[in-house]
Formats: sequence, structure tokens, C-alpha cells
Amino acid sequence: MNCLFCKIIDGSINSKKVYENEFVFAFLDVSPVSYGHTLVIPKKHFENFSECDDHYLSEVSKASKHVSNLLSNSIDNIQGFNFVSNQGSEAFQMVFHFHQHVIPKYKKTEGFVTKNNIVEKIDIDKSFEQITK
Repeated sequence: MNCLFCKIIDGSINSKKVYENEFVFAFLDVSPVSYGHTLVIPKKHFENFSECDDHYLSEVSKASKHVSNLLSNSIDNIQGFNFVSNQGSEAFQMVFHFHQHVIPKYKKTEGFVTKNNIVEKIDIDKSFEQITK
């Protein structure tokens, strides 16, 4: 397999590991958007969130909580966190091995920032009808 994250897990590519257990591996992002930005990945390869086995999904979630507590207890001035997983290239997924970003927030306008850029008003009733039919 030619997966960057699988190579990090097996040790053939170095990383800055901050946490590991039987199911997950967590390491500092090499292109961080904030100080302490960490990726949490399952040790088994899944392309994205939707394809991830429920057990591993649960383990990634629990490890993300652990990592956020670890960061909060070791880095000053963290005001909050963004927990983000992108799925598909259109959603900016760059490595196709499921991963969750644990992104410390120091200021609302820095780090991971969301922007409301809706092109047209969304009809919530139409969306609801389509989803629930």
C-alpha cells in the first residue's frame, strides 16, 4: 500500500507522535493551522469517515478527546477546539486515509476558520422532504 498515513503507522515515515494505543495513532500535523494541531488516525486503513468501521470510528473519537485534554493540559491559552474530518477531494481531503484533525483554537479569527459562503438560500423544507422520503 502506498498510503502516507499507513507508512507513518508502520514507522517507515517519521512523525511527531503524541499518542498511540492499539487502535489509533496521533501525531502533529506537518502543515498545522494552529499550535498543537494534531491528526488522529485509525491503525487500520479506511479511505474516509463514511467507510470507517464503527469500532475504529469510536476509537478515533475517544482518542481525539484524549488528545484535546493532553493539549489543554500542556499548552497555555487554548480557548477551544475544532474537530474536523474532510471527506473527498471536493471537501479538501488530501490524504485518503480517514483522519480527524484536533485543532486548538486561541482566537476565533485564527487557525481553522469557517466562512459562510452559501451561493443561494437553502430551502430547509425541501432538504428535509428529500432526506426523509
